[in-house]
Amino acid sequence: MEIPQLVAKFKETQNTYDSEAYTECFSKSATVHDEGKVHTGKEEIRAWIEDANERYRSVMKPLQYGESGSNGMLTAEVSDTFPGRPTC
Repeated sequence: MEIPQLVAKFKETQNTYDSEAYTECFSKSATVHDEGKVHTGKEEIRAWIEDANERYRSVMKPLQYGESGSNGMLTAEVSDTFPGRPTC
């Protein structure tokens, strides 16, 4: 599967728990919705991902990527120690 460089960087920074580089994948006005909360802007996103990395140590595996106009959508499997994770 071919994915854009920014998406590849996003995956790599998630899987290496590099919160600073992860945050650079977002615009200044980006919004993340997770666990019923909204995190807006780079500072809030960095604080959120640092906390999530410490608590869950999740790993992202891209499954599919598609584009429509200027929009891109990544479908990924995320797994590790978060509540409700898939079990084998």
